[in-house]
Amino acid sequence: MVVHRSDCGERRADRPATAVLPPVLRRWLGIVAGIAALVVAGLGVAYAGDSASGALDSWVMDPTADSIGPPWRAVALATDFLGEPVGAAALIAAAVAGCLLLRRPRAAVHAVVAVAVAVGVGKVLKYAVGRTIHGPDNLSYPSGHTTFLTALALVLALLVVGRFGLGRAVGLVVVLSASLVAGAVMGWAEVALSAHYATDAVGGWCTALVVVPATARAVDTVADRANRTADAGEMTGG
Repeated sequence: MVVHRSDCGERRADRPATAVLPPVLRRWLGIVAGIAALVVAGLGVAYAGDSASGALDSWVMDPTADSIGPPWRAVALATDFLGEPVGAAALIAAAVAGCLLLRRPRAAVHAVVAVAVAVGVGKVLKYAVGRTIHGPDNLSYPSGHTTFLTALALVLALLVVGRFGLGRAVGLVVVLSASLVAGAVMGWAEVALSAHYATDAVGGWCTALVVVPATARAVDTVADRANRTADAGEMTGG
């Protein structure tokens, strides 16, 4: 029995650190998520049932006008495609494949779960807030495209932090920078194409900042519990 317990302990020790939410970032991303949740709620209350640009929206870019022409319109359309079903599916498939090639199955699961939950939460918020653009049937807050791309960028950034063992400061910069770039690029495209208000994009960005760390903790919790159960089974079987 002692030998088997020792073998089991060695197996546990040999397992790579595969947590999708690096421990060094848990506290800080929790704080960021709390602030982001307040922003999502605040903007949702401010624009509930609205159907016009706010002061910030008009200052950034008027989404009711033909804001851009070639060649930037083509860039915006290509970016927007990444948030459409076909483009989004391709990006998720590529992310999952990359995680599996790096032998990070937990990260592959997180890529699917985090994006699905983030987009789902965004859908619920659209109906709850009821903000519209270009007609009563076009719910706009928060931007689903921005939520999607930001969530995927966060998932991949967390993978990078864990893969290279980055410290708290550098890891936080990597994660927040990735989310900001993804959110800004997709947000610009959506506003430029007159599909969303600027504050919709901010709401989508913040929605992803709330959901992704939470789903990462959930995936880690379930995976760790499964590992402990498997280890206990090995010890009992021995």
